[in-house]
Amino acid sequence: MAQYLFLLYDTEDWYDNLTAESFEAAMKLHGEFSAAVEKAGARILGGEALERTTTASTVRQREGAEPMVTDGPFIETKEALGGYYVIDARDLDQALELAKLCPSANVEVRPVMDTSSDATPPA
Repeated sequence: MAQYLFLLYDTEDWYDNLTAESFEAAMKLHGEFSAAVEKAGARILGGEALERTTTASTVRQREGAEPMVTDGPFIETKEALGGYYVIDARDLDQALELAKLCPSANVEVRPVMDTSSDATPPA
């Protein structure tokens, strides 16, 4: 099995229109996704929903100077990272099939790098 990070991107509009009912409906969809992952023989190792980007801070490393801390991510985009899952899947093909079931507008799937002492260095 290999680990994959599912980065969930969507617009932040839903924060503005969030009701108890819409939140419950979204959590139900994610529960169904979790069940589908287990049914496929894969596992969710972790994951969380994130607060909106206006709550973020960015630390920028600067050569020869102290790191600079600023509010927000300063990236102009219509979609923001809203959450993530760490999935243990058989291979990339299975991870991509599972990503198709994820209830998010856009799911970026990235392999988690093996940094153990016996790992092969990345290409």
